[in-house]
Formats: sequence, structure tokens, C-alpha cells
Amino acid sequence: MTLLLVFTGLILLLLTGIPIFAALGLTASAILLLVEGDIDGLGDAVYVHLDKPILSTIPLFVFMAQVMIRAKVIDDLYTFAHTVIGHVKGGLGVATVLACTIFAAISGSSVATALSIGSSAIPQMKRFGYAERDALGVVAAGGTLGILIPPSGPMILYAIVSEASIGALFLAGIVPGLLLALVFSIFCMIQARGRRGIDAPDWAGWPAAAAAFRRSVWALLAPPVVMGGIYFGIFTASEAAAAGSLYAVLVAILVYRSFGWRDLWACAHATMRTSMMVFMIIAGAAMFGHAITLVRLPVGVTEAVVSLGLGPIGFVLVVMGLIFVLGMFLESIAIILITTPILLPTMISLGIDPIWYGVLLMINLELAMITPPVGMNLFVIKGITGAPLGTIVRGASPFVAIMVAGLAVLVAVPELATWLPALAGFGR
Repeated sequence: MTLLLVFTGLILLLLTGIPIFAALGLTASAILLLVEGDIDGLGDAVYVHLDKPILSTIPLFVFMAQVMIRAKVIDDLYTFAHTVIGHVKGGLGVATVLACTIFAAISGSSVATALSIGSSAIPQMKRFGYAERDALGVVAAGGTLGILIPPSGPMILYAIVSEASIGALFLAGIVPGLLLALVFSIFCMIQARGRRGIDAPDWAGWPAAAAAFRRSVWALLAPPVVMGGIYFGIFTASEAAAAGSLYAVLVAILVYRSFGWRDLWACAHATMRTSMMVFMIIAGAAMFGHAITLVRLPVGVTEAVVSLGLGPIGFVLVVMGLIFVLGMFLESIAIILITTPILLPTMISLGIDPIWYGVLLMINLELAMITPPVGMNLFVIKGITGAPLGTIVRGASPFVAIMVAGLAVLVAVPELATWLPALAGFGR
């Protein structure tokens, strides 16, 4: 009953449209006032959660993406992908997925990926005969890869709330993310072969492909700089974020030569606004976690699961179903902050690897980005194209099925997520 009351009250607050941090803080305050009669412990809970050096990764990765976007480094990505693979039937869809994959590894944002790649890819795909829903669907789905492929903002947030290793999570997302991108690409080619009227641009030739590669090589090198450093133990996650930011600034100034003091100020300002929003949400999550711990809510959930006799797989399947439903109504950040503090003790008692669960959660949050009624990527695509929402949903629906299948495969084969972190020495 306590779980139902807390859960219902929090969701009702979120549905009113108030900010996530305010909903979490108000719920926590109400719980403490009812149970303790005061809210004295909230300040200490917030300080403990915010007094962590790993939080520096958030503004640093945001700044890296802002610099890459503002210096127009990203613009060359789609041109490169289009030049290399666009001449094959279905190749424009594959090029879109490829560009989304690389951009996701730079920006860490699904919305930014769909917005940036979609503005270039959608007109090009429609020009060569792609049905509108197919063009819209592949961009909406390709954009979701920003949640799973590191550096991912939601992944960082989950790591902070669950106290899991950010480096291990980043590495765990690589193989599932690349496999999803591969399956998306294969589907695009199969789909194009079953459609009439789709043309492909002429092959531009190797000189043009080499020129496109030279222009985009600096963007292509950004993910290896960040993730390679973590994998080989050169950087911690915080140091990798700093190295990525420095790399982005040097490329913008020395290579593209299109980045001045005003651009630096604009990037810093955008980074500050985004980071402060995330820090406020983390503060709200700290208050919420403190409050539900005092009323022993996580312990109650654990005892309920034990009484039902659910094993680790059964528990994960039930939770994934719950999160899929929540994803239709709540933002990904809200889902992470509501469910993780409640479920984490049960996961630990059942021996569930929080890294594996974190990757499953990220795939489920990808689904939330393209499932109505509040799928963010659906509205981003609608905003840049003006297309009917129903058309976008129909275009994205095959990719929803692909991601659900991917989720099932990862449940059955956890090693797809845990192999690379183990190889890099995490968990030893």
C-alpha cells in the first residue's frame, strides 16, 4: 500500500507538468512530514549525493557535444556516411543509422541526435523516393541510440543513483548499441528492397569518399579518444570527459577554424544550463531516495518479491514490463530516478548485476523515446518536419519491435553487455 501511494502521488505530480526535481522533492518532503514530522535530513542527503567528483563528467560531456555541434564538426558525419554507403539501395537509411550511431557517441543525447541528423537525412531520403513514414521512422529510431551508446546522459545518471561504475556502464553499452545499429541497418536495406520507387544516388567514387572521410575524420576520432582511454585504463570516466572536451576545442579551433570567443561563451552557457538542470534533478532524487529508505519502501519491495518466489530473470522481466508501460507516460530521467532507488536493494539481494540491468534499462528507455503518447523523439521529428504524429509512429513501429527483440536477447545472453567491462578489468 505504501508503494502504491508513493508511486501514484509522484506520477500525479509529474503529470501536472511541474519539473521533475520539484516533484521528487515535494514527494520526499510529504513522506518525511508524515513519518518524521520534519524535513531535517534532506539537506544532508542532498549534500552527500552532490559531493562526488564523478559528477564532473556531466558538464564535461555536455560541453564536448556543444563544441562539436557549434563548430559544425557534426555536419560532415552525414555527408561521409551518405557518400560511402548511400549509392546502395537502402543505403540512405543505413547512412542515417551510421551517422546517428557516431553522433550518439559524441553527444550522448537521443534528442540532439534525432534533431541534428534528421534535418539533413529526412529531405535527402524523401528526395530519392523513400516513403515519408520510412524516412521519419529511421531517424526517430536511430536517434534513440544516444541513450545506449556512450557517453550517455541517462547512463551517467543511472550510475550516480545506483553507485555503479560509469566506466563499466559505458563499455557495457558498446556491444548492444552497435548490434542494434547493425540490425537497424539490415532492416533498412530489407525494407528498401520491398518498396517500389526508391532510387539510390550514383556512386560518387573513391576520391569523393576519401575526401568525405578526411573532412569527417576528426568527428570519427572523438569516440575512440574517450572510450579507448577508458578501456585501456588511461583515463577514468572523469578524465575521459575532460580529454574529450579538450579534443573538441582543439579540433574546433585548429582544424575547423570556425570557433571564437563568442562560440566558447555560448557553449559554456548552454552547458551550465543543462548541467544545473541535471544537478537539480539529482538533488531531488537524493531527497526521494532518503525518504523512501526511512519508510523502508525498498525493503518492503524486496520482501514482496521473495514471497512471490520470483527469481532474477522473473524479476527482471516484470520490471522491464513495468518500465515499458511507464515509458509511455514519463520521461527517461523520471523513470531512472523513481524506479532505481526502489528496485536496487531487491536487485542486489537477487544477485542481479547492476551493470547488466543498467543496459537493459537503457534499451527500455530507448523504447520510451519512440512510443506514444510522450515519446520525445516523435515530437522532435514532428517539430522539424511538420509531419503528422501518426505517420511518425507508424514509421517507428518496426524499430520498436526490433528493440523489444533486442531486449529479449540481452536478457537471455547477459554476456553481450558484461563481456567488454570484464575484459577491461572492471569487477575484478
